[in-house]
Amino acid sequence: MKYNKINNKLFIKNRKDFINELASNSIAFFNSNDIYPISADSTLPFEQHRDIFYLSGIDQEESILVISNNKNYDYKEMLFIRETNDHIVHWEGEKLTKKEATEVSGINTVHWLGEFDRFLDELIKNHDNIYINTNEHYRQNVETETREDRFIKKLKKIGGINFKKSNPILQKQRSIKDPIEIELIKKACEITKKGFERVLSFVKPGIWEYEIEAEFSHEFLRNKSKRFAYNPIIASGINSNYLHYIKNNKQCQSGEIILMDVGAEYANYSSDMTRTIPVNGRFTTRQKTIYQAVLNVKKIATELLRPGVLWKDFHIEVGNIMTSELLKIGLLNKVDIQNQTKKKPAYKKYFSHGTSHHMGLDTHDYCDLDIPFEKNMVLTVEPGIYIMEEGFGIRLEDDVVINENGSPTNLMANIPIEIEEIEESMN
Repeated sequence: MKYNKINNKLFIKNRKDFINELASNSIAFFNSNDIYPISADSTLPFEQHRDIFYLSGIDQEESILVISNNKNYDYKEMLFIRETNDHIVHWEGEKLTKKEATEVSGINTVHWLGEFDRFLDELIKNHDNIYINTNEHYRQNVETETREDRFIKKLKKIGGINFKKSNPILQKQRSIKDPIEIELIKKACEITKKGFERVLSFVKPGIWEYEIEAEFSHEFLRNKSKRFAYNPIIASGINSNYLHYIKNNKQCQSGEIILMDVGAEYANYSSDMTRTIPVNGRFTTRQKTIYQAVLNVKKIATELLRPGVLWKDFHIEVGNIMTSELLKIGLLNKVDIQNQTKKKPAYKKYFSHGTSHHMGLDTHDYCDLDIPFEKNMVLTVEPGIYIMEEGFGIRLEDDVVINENGSPTNLMANIPIEIEEIEESMN
C-alpha cells in the first residue's frame, strides 16, 4: 500500500465498539470486495470494502472477518486471508502473511481462506444471531452482486438462522471519527491542497480540462494518494452548471471560470474540495459578485455545524441564508419569495443541491440523518449558485470537523479560497 502503516489500536477500538452493540450470543461476518472484471483478462484496480477495512485494517482481496460476543466461545475475533504461494508472489507480488495480518489488525487468530468452510457450521451453531452486512446507505443504487451478497445467499441456503444487520450499527459508529481517522482525512486534505496549488500556477487560457485533471493526479500520486477520492469534476464555462460533469474534455477560454470539485484519498479516507477560479487569473465583476455571495453563505453555514443540530434543520436554515444572498445580488425578488412553496423554495432555482454530507472512508460517508450532529463528525460545506442563462456556476467546498464547543475545525482552512488569494496565486 502507498500509505504509511496505521496504528492498529484504531481497528481494535472499532471492533470493541461494534461488538458492544451486538445482541447477546451473536456473530458477525464481513467480506472483502471482489476484483471486478472489465472484459477479457482486464480488471478494475482493487478497492477494499470499507467496513472490513474499518474493523480490521485489512486492505487485501479474498478476506473474511468474523466477530463474536459468545462468552463461552474460544474465538472472539477471526480473520481469514488468501493463502499465497511462489506462483502468486511471482505474478502479483507479496500478500499478507498471518503474522503481518495480525500486526495490521490486532487479531491473533488468523487462518487461510481455504479453511473457512470447515469453521462455518460450527460458528453458526454456537450463536443465536448472525449479523450480515448489507448496504443501507441512503444514496446507494448498486446493481452489481457483491462478494458479500453471495455470502449472504450461501447463509440463507443453510436455513434456520436468525439474521440481523450490521449496517445500522456502523451507520452511527462510522459517522463519529476517531482522532486517528481525523488525522488520515487531514492528510488527504493536505494532499489535495498541494494539487490545487500546482493547478493555480498551471491554469491559463487555452489549456484543456483534462490537462488540469492530470496536474492534480500527478501531485496526488507523488504524495502517497493512490487516486482521486471520486471522479474529478473539472468544469469550465457552461460546464460549471452541470453538477456531475466528469467528461473534462473542453478547452478553457479567457473570461471563463473553472469549477474544480476534486479530492485526494489517503489510506482509503476521502477528502472533498471544490474551488472555482478564473481561467485568465482575474474574475470579472459579475463573477466576483456571485463568488462572494457563495462564500458568504459558506462561512455562515459552517458556523451552524454544532453538536445537537439536526441535518434537515441545518439545510433549511442554509436555504434561508442563501435566499437572503440571492435577494441582495438581485437573482431573486419579492415576487419570487411570495410565490415560493415549502416543497419548491425560490432559492432552489439557483442552488439545487444539499449543503453538506458526511465524509470519511466513503466520500458520501455513513450516517443516520435523523440523529443530531455530534463531536468528531466530519462534514463538507458546499453551497453553490448556478446561472445557466449567464453560462457559469460557482461552488465552494471545504471539509470540517464538528467540535464539542465553538466553531468547527476547517481541515481545508489553508487552501486558498478568498478572491484576492486566488488572483494573487494565479498572478
